[in-house]
Amino acid sequence: MRPANEALIVIDVQNDFCTGGALAVPGGEQIVPQINALLDEFQTRVLTQDWHPADHASFAVNHPGKQPHEVIEMPYGPQILWPAHCVQGTRGAEFHPDLDIAKADHIVQKGFRPEIDSYSAFFENDHETPTGLDDYLSARGIDHLTMVGLATDFCVLYSALDAARLGYAVTVIEGACRGIDLHGSLEDARQAMLDANIVLEP
Repeated sequence: MRPANEALIVIDVQNDFCTGGALAVPGGEQIVPQINALLDEFQTRVLTQDWHPADHASFAVNHPGKQPHEVIEMPYGPQILWPAHCVQGTRGAEFHPDLDIAKADHIVQKGFRPEIDSYSAFFENDHETPTGLDDYLSARGIDHLTMVGLATDFCVLYSALDAARLGYAVTVIEGACRGIDLHGSLEDARQAMLDANIVLEP
């Protein structure tokens, strides 16, 4: 068992990010057995869940004439447009059925504000609006985070960078993550994490 000051953060292991989902990450479901094993090692286990309303501003379908993966300017900066995914109350938003969610101590839902996207487990994409995760972890004396989940180059990346910025020691287990790799984004993400002194484990 890991020390009490360490927590496992499992990011967005949801049906829409797995094979057959609306925004499938290649091999997304392959990491579930490893994550289930890790859940037994930590005393604090947090799951994050993308939880979008159908009219979310990050969905290409809500911008006539725009296609997925186009970039638009939002008040908080550039925003990649995505296929509609993880819509509240749909099967796509549910955790993968093989993920042992009974072992979760806390679930953070993010991206539920229609006007702003949220990649990070800690902040919306304005980098200011908090999700409450930092307060939850701080109250428990946690200062070291191990992160796994989907996708390496988006929600895992932004969560890890925000955690490091907040002062946590952060480890990302790459073998328990999968990436989208949009125009080389996976290697860019790896470098950004290394530059932030985030430990990358196989």
